[in-house]
Amino acid sequence: MVRLRVWTALLVLSALAGCKGEPAPETQDTGVPDAIAGMQAGPAQVARGAQIGTPNKDRVATLGVLNKRNNLTQNLVMKPGESRRIGNLVVKLSTCEKTLPWEHPQEEGAFVQVFVEERRSTAEKLAWHKVFSGWLFKNNPAANVVEHPVYDVWVKSCAMSFPGEEASPQDAASDSSARKASGSGKSPEPAASPSVSASPSAAPAPAAPEPADAPAAQ
Repeated sequence: MVRLRVWTALLVLSALAGCKGEPAPETQDTGVPDAIAGMQAGPAQVARGAQIGTPNKDRVATLGVLNKRNNLTQNLVMKPGESRRIGNLVVKLSTCEKTLPWEHPQEEGAFVQVFVEERRSTAEKLAWHKVFSGWLFKNNPAANVVEHPVYDVWVKSCAMSFPGEEASPQDAASDSSARKASGSGKSPEPAASPSVSASPSAAPAPAAPEPADAPAAQ
């Protein structure tokens, strides 16, 4: 009887401790757990045309993560191939991409995989499950969403650049035409105005000098 009371008291204390607010788990730089290594998308499954501009390995994506249980939002700054773990959540970034500067509408996206360690029923053991694998878009989040009762993941930015993005192709063509017209890259000077035949303000022409051997006047 006494032992039963002790066990009951321990269970009550554990429940009370679980009700207290605990700090959110820190984001960890981690590899994908071995249990889900076979669920990852390889490089061949990522968009093959994603090598225009900044090389894929040097791009940087910022992802937002929301825990719906405690309404906690965190930012994950990642490079392609990296993974981040927050408690029982793992987010892996395969690549990120954005439209060219002169293309409209502008869009930024990332190919993301989301894994959660959970049990889907009371009879099931705790295990890793892939809950999402695909492209997420910043300006059109409804096109593809992470459907999970606890976690939400979305794209905030993709840091990359393109060669010549300081000017659109139309601007570059206009600048090239202007340089060809000037010849040296400088703006052409205006043509001289035609001379006026009789101008009242024109200075009189100088008199011709007398020859040196001319006889003196008598």
